[in-house]
Amino acid sequence: MVNTRSLLLFLLISSLLAFNFVIAASKNHLQQHHDGDGDGDDEDDEDLSFLDDEPTPHSDHDDDEGGLDPDEFEGYDDHHDAGEEEEEEDPPAPEVDDKDVVVLTGGNFSHFVSGNKHVMVEFYAPWCGHCQALAPEYAAAATELKEDVALAKVDATDENDLAEKYEVQGFPTIIFFIDGVHIPYPAGRTKDAIVDWIKKKIQPAVQNITTAEEAEKILMSENKFVLGFLDSLVDANSQELAAAAQLEDSMTFYQTTTPDVAKFFHIDPKAKRPTLVLVKKDTDNSYFDGQFTKSSILDFVSANKLPLVNIFTRENAPTIFENPIKKQILLFASSKDSEKVLPPFKEAAKLFKGKLIFVYVEMDNEDIGKPVSDYFGVTGNGPNVLAYSGNEDAKKFMLDGELTVDSIKAFSQGFLEDKLKPFYKSDPIPETNDEDVKIVVGNNFDEIVLDESKDVLLEIYAPWCGHCQALEPTYNKLAKHLRNIDSLVIAKMDGTTNEHPRARSDGFPTILFFPAGNKSFDPITADTDRTVVALYKFIKKNASIPFKLQKPGSSIKSDNAVETDGSAKNEKTDDASVKDEL
Repeated sequence: MVNTRSLLLFLLISSLLAFNFVIAASKNHLQQHHDGDGDGDDEDDEDLSFLDDEPTPHSDHDDDEGGLDPDEFEGYDDHHDAGEEEEEEDPPAPEVDDKDVVVLTGGNFSHFVSGNKHVMVEFYAPWCGHCQALAPEYAAAATELKEDVALAKVDATDENDLAEKYEVQGFPTIIFFIDGVHIPYPAGRTKDAIVDWIKKKIQPAVQNITTAEEAEKILMSENKFVLGFLDSLVDANSQELAAAAQLEDSMTFYQTTTPDVAKFFHIDPKAKRPTLVLVKKDTDNSYFDGQFTKSSILDFVSANKLPLVNIFTRENAPTIFENPIKKQILLFASSKDSEKVLPPFKEAAKLFKGKLIFVYVEMDNEDIGKPVSDYFGVTGNGPNVLAYSGNEDAKKFMLDGELTVDSIKAFSQGFLEDKLKPFYKSDPIPETNDEDVKIVVGNNFDEIVLDESKDVLLEIYAPWCGHCQALEPTYNKLAKHLRNIDSLVIAKMDGTTNEHPRARSDGFPTILFFPAGNKSFDPITADTDRTVVALYKFIKKNASIPFKLQKPGSSIKSDNAVETDGSAKNEKTDDASVKDEL
């Protein structure tokens, strides 16, 4: 019995000793792995304890970017911002007899629209007060028009795919289908407004002119219109003209087969038919030279219906921004200076009808002048002429020198031929730029950020942005720790007063990383916690040129992004000095 107990005790003690040996060996292995000779490249092996700090909150709702968006000037009525649900619940909507309003869903939408020549569709939300107010008017219009036109509705909160397909941004959104082609409904929200607008759209879209007397009356009474000189008032070309007219609300369309009428509108009576002309008072006619189809006619009308020079207002902004011609020439001038510079601006515009849109921005107009000037980076009182591409790149070009007809023509032609150097909104380049965080402005962006020999971290901020202010101490601390890495630049740019096509931000702050040797690619957005450690790891992961961070107090410096050797890694830093550093 004693021998058995002794044996059991021996086995227990042996097991405990073996277990302790394994634990000790594991600890020793981990310590060697941590303080070894630097063969491993995993960033988790690096001791970053001296970088620890309190995190700057990384909000998913950073401050929005400032600046002018075309939407700000589109004269939206209240249905465009009805997409936000009110905090207080609206009272129940009264019952509406909408038996003549067709309910459409994803299952029957396409079949119904294709099976009816004319269909009006309202996209609504049940909680939307504007939709509730419209409901009885819409239902009454549906009843009055039910013999000729179908009025329908779609619950956009249930039919997300349909709402997305038709780009529904707010409630209610109303569109009108003519033979399957849809256009926005632009008129009022009463029964009478809806009925009147629809009746006009379903009537013959093109009016006939048969005599010179009729032509003279039209010319006296209308400022702009479209005239087709055709072989027949009922042939295929007439049908294409009518189809285009149904989709264009802002112009009246006429057609004629009479040579004397054509001559009255400066059309050669012997010209090959079909001929199409857009007539505008006080300016030269615009002549169509494309294929005589509905879509080509619409493009021609859209491109040529604007005045030679458009005075920029909130009301006409949608017409400018939604035009198929995206390239614009903008004149910034005070009302006083416009007396001198508008005449040559208009004269130059004649050469580019249908190619460029010419816009005048009155700089001393409080409602428009300052926000538009700020957006484009135009300072002073002008006059200035600026070209704007209006596409996704949104490039800008500034005319240098005196504003004359010839200089504006040459500038506009160079713009069309992509021969101009882009203009970027920019603060002055700093005279000295030797702080840990480098200052980037529009005019030194290429030099600093797009330097192929450097990995660059760039913060785009706004001076008024609370998130940016909270980030600043962390960002400065990061730059201080990395200042001796020759291959790395930590920089910042005021996004409210500087711009560059490679520095895009949806809000402030935006942190972008531009790897060395890859500057032609889009930068990498730092979607990480805003702590020194997290940002350091983000840089380390994405840097093209490897480097190892030197701890404070070490005598060995980082050698231009070359990793330090094992002896440097094993150097220890006094806890007190680390606390002082942080």
